[in-house]
Amino acid sequence: MNLLLLYLEFFKIGLFSVGGGYATLPFLFRMADNEFAFIRKTGWLSREMLSNFLAIAQSSPGAIGVNIAAQTGYAYQGAAGCIIAALGLVSPAIIVITIIAGALAKFKDNKIVMSVFAGMRPAASGLLAAAGLIVWKLALYNPDAIKWFEFIRWKEFAIFAGMFLVMILFKKIHPIIYIIAGAAAGIVLGAFCN
Repeated sequence: MNLLLLYLEFFKIGLFSVGGGYATLPFLFRMADNEFAFIRKTGWLSREMLSNFLAIAQSSPGAIGVNIAAQTGYAYQGAAGCIIAALGLVSPAIIVITIIAGALAKFKDNKIVMSVFAGMRPAASGLLAAAGLIVWKLALYNPDAIKWFEFIRWKEFAIFAGMFLVMILFKKIHPIIYIIAGAAAGIVLGAFCN
């Protein structure tokens, strides 16, 4: 039963996350805030878990949404949950593509079809903008802060600012170097600045 519920929850997310992997983040963030009744009962995701899953998903191959779904499923139902959650997320896209692929070739010049796709662009842009804010909030915002100067996670902000500056100054460095440097900086600051 848990696997079916896991599939259905991620199916719902996949159904409405137009715009790719980052477009799933607003829905997952709502999960982490326990705004979904089923998630509130199961406690699948917390902000900290989503933040960790996002960091792993961004640095591993594959779509971010699928990686996070797989990690969430694995954390709560093992290997079967990993597969079921990932399938739940991608199933709507597979179904929709299968249904409309043949028809789309016939109607690609139809004004209604063109209008529908034009209407999806702002929705995708909005979801991606929300995803950017969510990533900022997960990485740099401290929701447990009591004093005003504690609202920003300063160690994480220092890593972000340093990496951003290096990326602007040295544009020809391979992205894997940034990932390794960011991970090393996080480990060093985490070990010595607690």
